[in-house]
Amino acid sequence: MLSSIATRCLLLSLFTTPLLAQTDTPYIPSTSKHAMVVTIQHNASDAGLEVLKEGGNAVDAAVAVGFALAVTYPVAGNLGGGGFMLVRMKTDQHGKALKAPEAHFLDYRERAPTAATADMYLDKDKNVIKGLSTVGYKAIGVPGTVAGLTYAQKTYGRLTLAQDMAPAIRLATNGFELTAEETKFLQTKYIEKDPESHRIYQRNGDFYKPGETFAQPELAKTLARIATNPGDFYHGDIAKRLAAFVQAGGGLITEKDLADYQVKDRTPLYGKYHGYDIITSPPPSSGGIVLLEILNILSTYDLPKLGADRSAAQMHIITEAFRRAYMDRSDYLGDPDFNDMPLTQMADPKYAAAWRESIDPIKPTPSEGLKRPAGFLPPPPAVPPVHESPQTTHFSVVDKDGNAASSTYTLNSFFGAGITAGNGLAFALNDEMDDFTAKVGVPNMFRLIQGPANSIAPGKRPLSAMTPTMIIKDSKLVMILGSPGGSTIITTVANDLISVLDNHLSIQQAADAPRFHHQYLPDRLDVEKKFPIAPVNELKETGYTVNRAGEFDEKSPGQWGDSELIYIDPKSGLITGGQDQRRHFGKAAGY
Repeated sequence: MLSSIATRCLLLSLFTTPLLAQTDTPYIPSTSKHAMVVTIQHNASDAGLEVLKEGGNAVDAAVAVGFALAVTYPVAGNLGGGGFMLVRMKTDQHGKALKAPEAHFLDYRERAPTAATADMYLDKDKNVIKGLSTVGYKAIGVPGTVAGLTYAQKTYGRLTLAQDMAPAIRLATNGFELTAEETKFLQTKYIEKDPESHRIYQRNGDFYKPGETFAQPELAKTLARIATNPGDFYHGDIAKRLAAFVQAGGGLITEKDLADYQVKDRTPLYGKYHGYDIITSPPPSSGGIVLLEILNILSTYDLPKLGADRSAAQMHIITEAFRRAYMDRSDYLGDPDFNDMPLTQMADPKYAAAWRESIDPIKPTPSEGLKRPAGFLPPPPAVPPVHESPQTTHFSVVDKDGNAASSTYTLNSFFGAGITAGNGLAFALNDEMDDFTAKVGVPNMFRLIQGPANSIAPGKRPLSAMTPTMIIKDSKLVMILGSPGGSTIITTVANDLISVLDNHLSIQQAADAPRFHHQYLPDRLDVEKKFPIAPVNELKETGYTVNRAGEFDEKSPGQWGDSELIYIDPKSGLITGGQDQRRHFGKAAGY
């Protein structure tokens, strides 16, 4: 008699619809022998490559990219937001080989201002006031990007901050040529009502056209001040101007909030999957532990035997792993400086095995009736039974010595809070306060249900889905990955990882493959608009509710995420950059 797992695999093999990654136009990925930088914006990729060629290491290049994107990709690249950077160092700052590679997770996530309160977005009847946490001055958290990038440079970089920032200052001073796609971003109605945004990005209504040069002289001066004295952003004149501007608009950030901001150099999370070592993000990113839980649940399945990449058979099993891991995310995760979280229990292979036993081999498990395996986790905080922005960006870097950086940073929404800092500062400000739990049990803009562990408190960092990750095989770096996409970030990273490691797609095919997502609540399987119909229909027949993103909106591309990936062949050492072709102004730059 077949074992239960064998029986399930036999039944699942009945789903056989194949689906390999396809793109509208063929794209030849970049390869190199020494180093690689992959970002969503070609000038930013060139900035990172320039710094590498000047003798900088992967962290120097990542810092150069971070500041360059603040100039060239203002919808998400930023000085006024925050994020995370996972670094793996094989050499010290002088280029001397370390005894063993060292991994660090730099948390430069935004913080809630001191004046923030748990009910600050509720009306007198304790209902959430629509838009208050997403648009305008009260949505702005204390930014961490400048602290994070300058900390990374000082602690792990090889060059000077001025050298790393030189490309960004040059791009802001001289400008850069806009593509048609980039001009459309700048024409958004979202920022028309903010005077500074409308002036800087939209020329007061005289919109930039494709091929025109976009220069930002005020931002160039701000960047130059940071390059000369990075402390000025948090303790000097920039801090004074920023606090005064936010408070004048009714926001909460003070000079003391800025002065008190600190980067957290945290220990990454580690896991294993099919012979690979996973290095990933700890809280306040929910991404790493949820990714590890997904992979632990999938660890005993031979996915290729069930069907091809994106076949209904594979999608069913992967989706059920998504559903279970996201259930735990909603109940337990928050800022580690404010909460004790059962991370060890969540990452326990025995817990994954118990979850695995609850997966039906053919049919979906309704989220409403999903029961967590008993005896592993403490009771979750009580959450009422009420059934994150795409505008983030990720970049990946590896240098000639094998040092690597995987960084995801964000303004949260498209152009953040829709506010650009005045007083001569000229950078967009985040609306990261929406990533907190405004009211327990009520979904945020990404329809994520979040628990008390992520409630608003002074100085607290909101929970995030950002998941910068690295894959190691026999002590050799194999992959650097991550993505934007709000609540879909974790599943996008999982999609990419599985496509390469299990299904042997190339790094470019993985970046371009159509994506699918399930986050426990709402109980539906989301797929991109261009997802082939055949596997979708198969899954519908088994009981899934399927939502095709943007299906009824002709103007919507119906897609999410932006995977900027690097793959290093373990045998040849050849480096391949996978630049996501959902956007056509990015670049994988190597030498």
